[in-house]
Amino acid sequence: MFQVRIHGRGGQGVVTGAEMLSIAAFLQGRHAQAFPSFGSERTGAPVVAFCRIADREIRLREPVLEPDALIIQDPTLLHQVDVFGGLVKEGYILINTAGSFADLGLGDFAKGFRHERLCTVPATELALKHVGRPVPNAALLGGFAALSGIISLDSVAHAIRDKFSGKIADGNIGAASEAYDYVQKEMEELSHA
Repeated sequence: MFQVRIHGRGGQGVVTGAEMLSIAAFLQGRHAQAFPSFGSERTGAPVVAFCRIADREIRLREPVLEPDALIIQDPTLLHQVDVFGGLVKEGYILINTAGSFADLGLGDFAKGFRHERLCTVPATELALKHVGRPVPNAALLGGFAALSGIISLDSVAHAIRDKFSGKIADGNIGAASEAYDYVQKEMEELSHA
């Protein structure tokens, strides 16, 4: 079973991102489950959502305490909430920022993980460019598809169309596609470094 924890703030599409991730996995013939965990239900408050992906039925219902991957939609949470708690050593980390792990003050922390599984992507900028709103979830799913290979960009696009329609779907697919390309390029540069 592959477990993902998504951290963000209310209004950033954290819960919708987890749902679209589970839809993308389901479209690829996998079993999937997505659910949120709310504290204070208000815009800007920290929000966590979870997604599990497996090849057989998922019976677990508790929060993901030892994720295989983290998607961090808001880098301001890095030093406010224990976003890295329980992450497995072979885990993936995708952070919504144009900066690097070192720029975020995470250079030493990152040394304990496989560098090819750590990436940043300017998802909010891509969402503003393609959708006109600072909702980074679809872009992050595109980036996550490139980083992890757990889901495909095609299944992300289908999941977006399942959730949205018209220009909103087109914009989110554009953001996801550009994020996918961005992360692939980052991964190629890391492999040559």
